[in-house]
Amino acid sequence: MATPLERVEPVTTEVTAEDKPWQTIVWNDPVNLMSYVTYVFQKLFGYSREQATKLMLDVHHKGRAIVSSGSKEKVEGDVAKLHAAGLWATMQHES
Repeated sequence: MATPLERVEPVTTEVTAEDKPWQTIVWNDPVNLMSYVTYVFQKLFGYSREQATKLMLDVHHKGRAIVSSGSKEKVEGDVAKLHAAGLWATMQHES
C-alpha cells in the first residue's frame, strides 16, 4: 500500500497586504488643547508622558500621527475610543 504524498508549499518571505497591520491616525484639529491630546494618548494607549507628548507634537506640527496599529478589529476599537474622547481619528491599511 502506497503512502500519500504530502504537498509542501514553498516558504516565501514576501509580505502581502494581509500581513500588514492597520494603523490608527489622529489628525490635527482646531478644538482640542495639546495638553488634552497628550492626556488622551496616555490614558487610552498607556504611553509615557514623553511618548504621548512626541505624538501630540507630530499631530500639531505635521498634521497627523500614527498612534496605534494592529488587526482591523483592534484599530476600529481604538478609533472609536478616540472619537469618544473628542479627537479626529481614522484608520488605514497600507497596500
